[in-house]
Amino acid sequence: MASLQFKTNYEVSSKIEPFYKGGKVQVSKDEQYIFCISGSHVNVLEICTGKIVHRIEHDDQEDITSFALSCDDELLVTASRALLLKQWDWKQAQCTRSWKAIHNVPVASMAFDSTSTLLATGGCDGTIKLWDVIKQYCTHNLKGSSGVVHLVQFHPDALRLQLFSSSLDCGIRVWDLRTSQCLCVLQSHYSAVTSLGFSRDGQTMISSGRDKICTVWNLKTQKVKRTIPVYEAVEGVVLLPEKYDFSEIGVKNKELHFITAGSKGVLRVWDASTARCVYTQALPPTLSSSDDCEDKEDDPRSLTYLLHLPASSRIATVTAEHNILLYQLPSLTTQQQFVGYNDEVLDVKFLGKADSHIVVATNSCQLKVFELQTNNCQILYGHTDTVLSLDVFKKGFFFASCAKDRSVRVWQMDGDSGQVHCVAYGLSHTNAVGSISFSRLKASFIVSGSQDCTVKVWDLPQNISDIGAEIHQLTARSTEKAHDKDVNSVAVSPNDKLLASGSQDRTAKLWSLAVDGGFGLLGVFRGHRRGVWAVCFSPVDQVLATSSADGTTKLWGLQDFSCLKTFEGHDASVLKVIFVSRGTQLLTSGSDGLVKLWTIKNNECVKTLDAHQDKVWGLHNSRKDDKMVTGSADSNITVWQDVTEVELAEEQAKQEDQILKQQELSNLLHEKKYLKALGLAISLDQPHTVLMVIKAIWQVEDSKELLEKTVLKLRQDQKESLLRFCVVWNTNARNCLQAQAVLRVLLTHLSPEELLQYQGARAHLEGLIPYTERHMQRIGHLLQSSMFLNYMWQKMRVAGAPISLDQDEEMDTSTFGSARPFFEIDAEKPRGSDKEDQGDDSDHEEEEETNVPDVEEAEVVDEVSVTNKASSVRTRQNKDCAQTNGNHSESEESSEDEDREDDRGDLTTFKDINILSKSQCQTLAS
Repeated sequence: MASLQFKTNYEVSSKIEPFYKGGKVQVSKDEQYIFCISGSHVNVLEICTGKIVHRIEHDDQEDITSFALSCDDELLVTASRALLLKQWDWKQAQCTRSWKAIHNVPVASMAFDSTSTLLATGGCDGTIKLWDVIKQYCTHNLKGSSGVVHLVQFHPDALRLQLFSSSLDCGIRVWDLRTSQCLCVLQSHYSAVTSLGFSRDGQTMISSGRDKICTVWNLKTQKVKRTIPVYEAVEGVVLLPEKYDFSEIGVKNKELHFITAGSKGVLRVWDASTARCVYTQALPPTLSSSDDCEDKEDDPRSLTYLLHLPASSRIATVTAEHNILLYQLPSLTTQQQFVGYNDEVLDVKFLGKADSHIVVATNSCQLKVFELQTNNCQILYGHTDTVLSLDVFKKGFFFASCAKDRSVRVWQMDGDSGQVHCVAYGLSHTNAVGSISFSRLKASFIVSGSQDCTVKVWDLPQNISDIGAEIHQLTARSTEKAHDKDVNSVAVSPNDKLLASGSQDRTAKLWSLAVDGGFGLLGVFRGHRRGVWAVCFSPVDQVLATSSADGTTKLWGLQDFSCLKTFEGHDASVLKVIFVSRGTQLLTSGSDGLVKLWTIKNNECVKTLDAHQDKVWGLHNSRKDDKMVTGSADSNITVWQDVTEVELAEEQAKQEDQILKQQELSNLLHEKKYLKALGLAISLDQPHTVLMVIKAIWQVEDSKELLEKTVLKLRQDQKESLLRFCVVWNTNARNCLQAQAVLRVLLTHLSPEELLQYQGARAHLEGLIPYTERHMQRIGHLLQSSMFLNYMWQKMRVAGAPISLDQDEEMDTSTFGSARPFFEIDAEKPRGSDKEDQGDDSDHEEEEETNVPDVEEAEVVDEVSVTNKASSVRTRQNKDCAQTNGNHSESEESSEDEDREDDRGDLTTFKDINILSKSQCQTLAS
């Protein structure tokens, strides 16, 4: 069996982010993108993939109040609270023009005409301004509206040059753009006018309002043709095309028909000639048993926008919960659903074949099932209050949910179509149900824990997968008062025989699940200092993991209920804990927005994953253990991919590549292909390796010319890297010679302007200055020392030579590396020894004077003869001093000898007189 590979890292595979938080929604003319507002952004959603492909944002971070996309999909204009209008090339996310809106207050509505040349802006100050976006100037300033102008719309016939607007006075004003005059005010509504629809011939207009009526207008006579009561606040109206067959939705004649969307959350088709509703969209079947909220004005399913997509014959609607739904005509069947804003994500689980979907519980009574590939979402209705927890049966397409409405529900996904429907529900708890768990071996029961401090076991019918559309009502097999406070989490063991519960009372408990229906307490896990948020059984060991609000995660033995290990690392409550890697590792999520990966064996936190800004309530891993999903209170859902094997393979491939390149580099150096070798060394991004190549070039004959040719043939990016490496080399005195040589080539052949174009060139050059100055000071001190030694050498050369009175001698300043010997004076010999031998030396003074060799001969004599002659020179000097100072006392002679010895202290630093080689002299100089 292959050894188990510990996980080391996860990377974000995909994200489901909020992209719409209310406001205007518009679809591009090619029907490929949806434009919607999210705070200070305009997000562009690609319909086919469900991904955000562009994000338009104002630099001032001000909220965008309105926007408009031109009819040719070329221009996007946005208006912010800073009273600025900006024109964008939205495909490049670049602002091409910005100007003041002239309005005194923010712009509330915007619209382009059919030619994409005129832009109308309606302000909160009651004025309307028209802009020529081509010539870039304001063409009209229309006054007369009262209050906020929340609707502006051009007549579809550009030749008419008419603009329609509506404000707080509930009238529809018709403006003639030739004269800038208001032609008339159409009065019919008693509440805000929400939308306008024009017939194909442009002679008929339908207006909708929140006063629960739609009005059909004759634009020729500017009179009301018919008022149609729709019995709901209407937010949008769309006229059906006349040339298509819509008999499937009740259209039986050629008269004008239109679709309305409003507070009841359903689409209705109306006959304008008879004022009759000919078709009403059916609600989801799961709502029929428990829905009595159809007449509620604040129904979260109410529709706020209605858009027509004529090219694909579709209808787009926007709900009050910021969901965007696409319906296919003529059947009005749901084709796609996008969730614009999830609010706080409370739980998330993988679902479906190969974990292709995720089911999400948000701060809502609706469940959302996302298809990960397209972000298409199914919205499940059934609960009447916020859903708090989820659990998925690992061997099927079932999952369970519980909510604040004190109910539990069981759902089933169709394996072929992916559609989800409710198959069972139970109502027995007396308070909100906060946790739920499915059985593991067989879908035979579920367990729920509630804020009423009880734990219930619910039996599922044996033929639950064959129930079909029927919803089965569950009854609780057994109920137990488990804790003194809220039950936060329940978990069923892998063999379905044990149950664990965690509570706000700081304890976790272990229960036995008997076959006859009852369950008994086996033990209590005590040790947490605050409430227990999650419990989880190990898939392989008799171990239970618990996470708590005290910031710790603990492992407990099921035999003696003792704490085996404690994991500390989160700065706040640990909300979820799960086992991964066959029970050898843990994943935890906390209120600090972090997800941590732990290795149980050594209590080590292997990796900390940071992708959320708020509490991470949801955490779940896939059945193959290669992915995980997290859901947070920041409204983000993140899917993570295990990249341990990928990173390991990349590291091995990188090492193999490095070895091959090192071998290739050695071959190139051996073949003396220095240019290729230098380029390869630079590609390795290793300064030391590049330095080795430079040193190899330095050892070649005519190294300066070769180095110069090689460096100048490099590409610009390679020169940039070489300059960066020089900064590193220059910090070390041993490598400064090569660094300065390369710098000399670069500074000599490249202009300052060209050098400054290199990335980070200024910083690199500034880093070179202090070390270069230090090297210069060191060389200066070395030069002074070498000149001083030269001076000493010259003085010792002429010490025994006859002084020529008619010829001036100049000091030899040639390089101190020649073959001439270097004399050193013995400093350890006592000064008095010269005095003692003075008598003997005087007897032979004349003989020695005639045998003193000249300087040239001294260079070839051996060490013994040189030593003897130096001693004779000292004897003769001492004799002359004795004769000159014969009248002095002995004490004065002793004092003079001591002073002379002190003056020569720096010169007599060696024990013997030696002849040194060139390298030894250089060593001595340093």
